[in-house]
Amino acid sequence: MILSLALAAALAAEPTKDPRQLLLDAMAAELSRNHAELTLHENKPPYFISYQVKDYDEREIAARYGALFQDDAYRDRKVYADVRVGSYELDSSVGEELDFSFSLKGTSYITKKNGPIDDDPLALRTALWLVTDEKYKAALFNFLKKKGESVYTVDDPSRPPSFSKEKVEVFLQPPAPFAFSRERWIRLARAASARFNASPQLFDSEVRISADKLTRYFVSSEGARLVTEETLFAVHVSAVTRAADGQLLDNSRDFYAPLEAQLPSDQAISEAAEKMISELLSLRMAPAIDPYTGPAILEPDAAGVLFHEAVGHRLEGERQDSDSEGKTFRGQVGKTVLPQFISVIDDPTLRDWSGVQLNGYYRFDEEGVRGQRTALVEDGVLKSYLLSRHPVETFLRSNGHGRAQGNRKPVARMANLIVESKKQVGEAELKRMLIAEAKRQKKPFGLIIRDITGGNTNTSGFGYQAFKGIPRMVFRVDVRDGSETLVRGVEIVGTPLSSINRVLATGKRQGVFNGFCGAESGNVPVSAIAPATLLQEIELQRTLEGKDRPPLLQSPSAAQKPAR
Repeated sequence: MILSLALAAALAAEPTKDPRQLLLDAMAAELSRNHAELTLHENKPPYFISYQVKDYDEREIAARYGALFQDDAYRDRKVYADVRVGSYELDSSVGEELDFSFSLKGTSYITKKNGPIDDDPLALRTALWLVTDEKYKAALFNFLKKKGESVYTVDDPSRPPSFSKEKVEVFLQPPAPFAFSRERWIRLARAASARFNASPQLFDSEVRISADKLTRYFVSSEGARLVTEETLFAVHVSAVTRAADGQLLDNSRDFYAPLEAQLPSDQAISEAAEKMISELLSLRMAPAIDPYTGPAILEPDAAGVLFHEAVGHRLEGERQDSDSEGKTFRGQVGKTVLPQFISVIDDPTLRDWSGVQLNGYYRFDEEGVRGQRTALVEDGVLKSYLLSRHPVETFLRSNGHGRAQGNRKPVARMANLIVESKKQVGEAELKRMLIAEAKRQKKPFGLIIRDITGGNTNTSGFGYQAFKGIPRMVFRVDVRDGSETLVRGVEIVGTPLSSINRVLATGKRQGVFNGFCGAESGNVPVSAIAPATLLQEIELQRTLEGKDRPPLLQSPSAAQKPAR
């Protein structure tokens, strides 16, 4: 009895171990076992292994027409294993599009890439063990195939290594608070969505609030041990209508913040909904314009999307040596690629910009490398690329931009893209320059693009190098008196280098576009920071013209007064 009491006292005195450390230890133990023992006959064992576990804790509320439509909570853990055979100089890694491991015989089972949501070390190790076995066999297959294919290709003395050597990081972040005021957001979603009922021309709308917490565990055979926690809260307000000619028109507001308290107030969100309604009703009455080529001012949001699509994606490292890519900026380091007053930086270490929280902030990328500020273009001259641990010719080290969604393979991606200018003028002067340029080109008007929903681009070497932007609020500026008229029905198109090299000047104030970017490694949170930009020439084509009729009967809620 005395011994039992003493043991109980000793156990009580021992500090409780952080459960996150227990999981990290389990990952490290399974990694060490596989790194030391995993092999197949006379073939090489893995020279490098890393594990990543992403723990997702998510909340989501959505309302339409003043009523709750969704109230969800979701929990998941995803696992990813990077298993490499060979050496840093030449290993088994290939792009997803060239994954040789799917032979003609195929495989009869693909391992699930999920981990236990229970803090069960043994279950986690078992999940990692099975994924590692699959990844090792695939890596061995790819390595042998890669070696065999070298018989048919000449040696390339400038070929960079397969994998970069990086500083080993050890970091255990303190737990991040994750409070979600469910009742508040339900009330707000109902009230804000009810405001749209008073405008029967808007036939559908939604108010959606989400809260996400991501706890990320990372271990590697090099000795990296990381636990990071990130939270992201968002409010999305959207609505759709149709013009008299049947064109579908949409509008939205998106608010992001790492902390719930940093989201806008209920009143600010309601005011944003009212402004959206006003804009959509105006767009319904706005004239559709014909395709246009001429000068335009892109306000900060639109300019940020332009640089993101036309420049940022083409500076991602893996694109510089992939045979399927157009390689727009390959071999251009040290050469002028943009106007000499423009610089472009990507900085994942920035949490906010002038008080606006940035989506693209993170401490470490998905390959365990610390995020780093990277000067991509200085005074128009190309200096570097966005780099993961996939080396690019003359750039053999990562700058912490290997990113991925869930358990997809990381590749170099943007984080917080910043556009800086040394040729800045005030808003009034920028508009005067727009009118002067339109007159010089003998155009009856120029354009101001004040808002944009997003964009996309094609970087493939098998197609045309082009990008597209989807503007929302476009104004025609009459060269005679400077009057502005809202128009609709166009989208931005162009070839990247031609468009971006026609920047004449920028505004002084930089704005922030927060959102998510989708590419080969999935959707990742990003930000673009840019000033208003005057382009000498921009091309706009007509959007796809819808001819659908709006709903035949009036909405049942149209006669009801919205809650105010």
